Amino acid sequence: MRLALWLLGLFAVAVAAALFAGNNPGSITVFWPPYRVDLSLNLVLVLLLGAFLTLHLAWRALAALFAIPREARQWRLRQRERNMQQALLDALSNLVAGRFVRARKAAESVLVQVRAIEAHGDHLGYAGHLQAVSHLLAAEAAHALQDHKARETHRQAALEQAGAGAAPETREGVQLRAARWALDDRDAATTLQVLDGLGQGAARRTLALRMRLKAARMAQRTAVALETARLLAKHRALSPVAAEGVLRGLAIERLLGAHDPAQLQKAWGELDPAERAMPDVAIQAAERLHDLGGDAQLARQWLLPVWERLVAQPSGLDAPRAVQLVRVLERGFAGAAGAPDSAWLARIETAQMHNPGDPVLQYLAGVTCMRLQLWGKASQLLTQSLARLQDDGLRRDAWRQLAELADRNGDQAAATQAWRNAAQR
Repeated sequence: MRLALWLLGLFAVAVAAALFAGNNPGSITVFWPPYRVDLSLNLVLVLLLGAFLTLHLAWRALAALFAIPREARQWRLRQRERNMQQALLDALSNLVAGRFVRARKAAESVLVQVRAIEAHGDHLGYAGHLQAVSHLLAAEAAHALQDHKARETHRQAALEQAGAGAAPETREGVQLRAARWALDDRDAATTLQVLDGLGQGAARRTLALRMRLKAARMAQRTAVALETARLLAKHRALSPVAAEGVLRGLAIERLLGAHDPAQLQKAWGELDPAERAMPDVAIQAAERLHDLGGDAQLARQWLLPVWERLVAQPSGLDAPRAVQLVRVLERGFAGAAGAPDSAWLARIETAQMHNPGDPVLQYLAGVTCMRLQLWGKASQLLTQSLARLQDDGLRRDAWRQLAELADRNGDQAAATQAWRNAAQR
């Protein structure tokens, strides 16, 4: 279609020229004393067109002649750029393939070629970015080769080039890799320092948060690790099961790091409600409070959500956790200051009545009655629990409690048999 339009246009121009030139009687007279020259208008037009074309072609030829040095220079520059690109690809390919020596040499070759281009007076708009990436690849290869001195040299050069004109992402990438290298070197303090130097947006990326979590745990900075784990869970960078496990472990570690009741209460208050509701966390917090000589009433207050979960749904806690809960409550009931109050006595009796077949609740109810000096009821409940208790520790303690009750009643034979049974567990 386009060719047909061109032909139609050419025919139209030819027809117009023929009509104009065929019936054109015009002439041009040139006076050059003592001469006179008469020329037809058509000839003058043809001569003018020929002169224009001749001058145009001559100008193009001269321009092409004088452009030869510039074109040669551009050609050499393009060749150097192709060589740099090839060297950069070689560096990346060898680095991924684990050929670190070759990767380092290829990256350094890129740097040499960039300096050679600038030495010849040429300037690449992306030279800063290219040099920063090349230094980063060389530093990565040096890190793999355990050449820390060369790694730091290239890292510093990459930061300088990234700040001189490269994209902000390049500088952030260099800092993130530096943090990764420090983490590989087991230098948690340097890792955290580098991550703290990142911008707010880069510091909250998943990669940075994962490294911060590892470094904080390595440096035993539990508070920082816990806050970072919460951010990872919020961003869904961890699966729900993994997030719960990490948060549970860090919360317990935070609580176990307290050295007095005041520190423990402060650490407990810093936990999120979801973390305080975890059975393992609450049980460990109450047990740690008992270890530090804290308030038994406060420990039972921390355990109340776990107790309610056990009572509301017996299968809500597995057997080991239920035993741990009973152990902590029993420990809190020991001594005059920790004796169960009427509220807890009502809770335990109600739970035992609603679940009469649960031996763990029967054992706890028997211990509670014993602390309240209800000797008969305590003996009855402890005896009933022995038939179904699966935990050896609880069975041993139940026999021990029965032995103490028998001693109190003066039944030496029953006490001796109970102590013998307790010793066999």
